[in-house]
Amino acid sequence: MSIMSSADRKQRRSTRGLLIPHQKHADNYHQENLPGASFSGAVFNLSTSVVGAGIMALPATVKELGLIPGLIMIFVCGMLTESSIDMILRFSRASKTASYSGVVADAFGGTGSTLLQACIVVNNLGMLVVYMIIIGDVLSGTGSGGVHHSGLMEEWFGQHWWTSRSSLLLPTTLFVFAPLISFKRVDSLRYTSAISVGLAIVFVAITAGVAIVKVMNGSIGMPRLMPALVDQASFWKLFTTVPVLVTAYICHHNVHPIDNELKDPTQMKSIVHTSLMLCSTVYIATSFFGVLLFGDQTLDDVLANFDGDLGIPYSSFLDDVVRASYGLHLMLVFPLVFYSLRLNVDGLLFPHAIPITFDNRRFFLVTVALMGLIFVGAEFVPDIWDAFQFTGATAAISVGFIFPAAITLRDTHGIATKQDRLISWMMIILAVTSSVAAISSDIYAIFSTDKEVPS
Repeated sequence: MSIMSSADRKQRRSTRGLLIPHQKHADNYHQENLPGASFSGAVFNLSTSVVGAGIMALPATVKELGLIPGLIMIFVCGMLTESSIDMILRFSRASKTASYSGVVADAFGGTGSTLLQACIVVNNLGMLVVYMIIIGDVLSGTGSGGVHHSGLMEEWFGQHWWTSRSSLLLPTTLFVFAPLISFKRVDSLRYTSAISVGLAIVFVAITAGVAIVKVMNGSIGMPRLMPALVDQASFWKLFTTVPVLVTAYICHHNVHPIDNELKDPTQMKSIVHTSLMLCSTVYIATSFFGVLLFGDQTLDDVLANFDGDLGIPYSSFLDDVVRASYGLHLMLVFPLVFYSLRLNVDGLLFPHAIPITFDNRRFFLVTVALMGLIFVGAEFVPDIWDAFQFTGATAAISVGFIFPAAITLRDTHGIATKQDRLISWMMIILAVTSSVAAISSDIYAIFSTDKEVPS
């Protein structure tokens, strides 16, 4: 491990506008004598950053949009995500910065980078709360539509105080999350990321297998191909699905940490393309077979559908395998999202301090505080659809679409092409339209519900 020189420390404590572009360089001092990350390790880490809890809400999203528009939107969002990441990386090279916030600082100054960091914190914090909720659903159970869906521990041992959500999430936090979030290098998680991707594929394979068997025996029919538009409210509700789709692809916060550790940085574009193609394939397969299998009964968290009779042999066993494999998958995704959350929280709270990896006390305190906040949040957020819409309509859309498009349109280095500008305007229009429509739809739904409640 190398020692950071006094000159490096002075640079780290310089003005905020200069700090942010160089922050990741400072954070990587402890890595310069370590072997660079491989192509496969980077693909697994980036893919794991993408395929998190978002996959669980995609079948419900496709159910709302209809099968054909839903699958098309998944593919389009994947393409736009790849374009947005490519823009960030190209402007990173041009501005000689090694962090997302550094690129934004280069274009919009310290205020812009602070706003970006705040959006990443909101997005990642919301996502980690969602992960905890789903893991709690898998282990302890959940209620949806007035129906209680049992978790694995309830099914195996019955309802006891030690099978409650809090009782199960606490040891999970202490014995699973705590060791994994203690790593100070992204590449240290490459093996758990590989396992995580494999577990996601297991989930897709079982869902597809069950759906195909039921189609062959004629027990399920073709799902709705187009959205059901019965009134104006149902039309505007379609826009609430876009933030969920954007959230499912958010990985921008981990692109630079992964890029900074690569043995060959020129491979990053291929890594992004490979990861997003893999993730899009998983997303499309999950959404298609999930909606095919459950139809209009598809829940906001499709994992909750896997707690009853699937109508095929060994149904109970398959239910348990699906939920257990995906619960474990999320446990392994958790530290990757937490990694960038901690870096950005530290950047906001201690902008002039030495890198957090050099300060064990600060590293420990920030980690414990964030983990405690996530644990409490998972106890009070009602369901993942609410969390996805909130983070998706605000922070996720900003991180994934608005900031990359704004950097490109600003074009401080004169490298943006006409196609870049066209795609940027498309991203901004889609982001703003869907965000406003989603928030308006949620507000309308709240007031409509209030009117229906008798006084």
